[in-house]
Amino acid sequence: MRKLQTAGRARLVGYAFLLPNILGFLIFILFPVIASFLMSFTEWNGFGKIQFIGLDNYIRLWSDENFRISFWNSLVMTVVSVPATLFLSILAAVALNRGIRGLKWFRTAMFLPHITSTIAIAVVWQLLFNPTMGPINGFLHSIGIENAPGWLSSTKWALLSVIIVSIWHSVGYYMVLYLAGLQGIPRDLYEAAEIDGAGKISQFKNITLPMLSPVIFFTVIMAIINSFKVFDLIFMLTQGGPGRSTRVLVYDIYYTAFQRYEFGYASAMAYVLFALILVITLIQFRGQKKWVHY
Repeated sequence: MRKLQTAGRARLVGYAFLLPNILGFLIFILFPVIASFLMSFTEWNGFGKIQFIGLDNYIRLWSDENFRISFWNSLVMTVVSVPATLFLSILAAVALNRGIRGLKWFRTAMFLPHITSTIAIAVVWQLLFNPTMGPINGFLHSIGIENAPGWLSSTKWALLSVIIVSIWHSVGYYMVLYLAGLQGIPRDLYEAAEIDGAGKISQFKNITLPMLSPVIFFTVIMAIINSFKVFDLIFMLTQGGPGRSTRVLVYDIYYTAFQRYEFGYASAMAYVLFALILVITLIQFRGQKKWVHY
């Protein structure tokens, strides 16, 4: 009987420790997710009566020019930034894994942008991209380029500018993941390859990439998700402008909900984004059987 009482008390103590997390999940995650899903079938401005309108919000998306532009901008940002970020991350990780001098300093310097405040990043890059007084255009002028880009103030260059900042901000995080993966590859494989006469490129292709494939798979998924849900850089750097050149899906959701007060329509946009990311992730999970080696 005492053993049962002791086990019961231990179970209650365990539940007591779990309770704050469970309550936090229910209040701040599960309930808002369910509420926003139900809201996507309504029309509500945050003050008046909630009106149920069925699938009208989802049907409206097909003819919404703002949604098409933001979807295209998000797609362009993902297609450009994800491969570039992961490629540079792998190169940096391979370089640091070779045991260069000052390894800890370089690793810290590469990772520092990821933990730096977005506000600080935005202020610094706005100064760097300044079309008249910025050092980037100053350098371009010094090498003979007269018509330097307007960067954040140009509809042609603004999205590319944000992509550059996003890549710079993310490379360090993925580099650390790749570096951990590289350090877990047995040295015996490389030694055996060297004995067989394999060069560095052949070793990288036939040993490093296959052994690193689980990490690559994880980082590809995370990078795509993070690219589609980027908001803070857009908000701080361009506010979706100039014009609508940098308006991405998450910023469009924010603008629709908190500037136009169309909470039902914004919720529908959010669930379309969720469905898009879910489909892309499921496709990746199905395809990973062909190239990921555990």
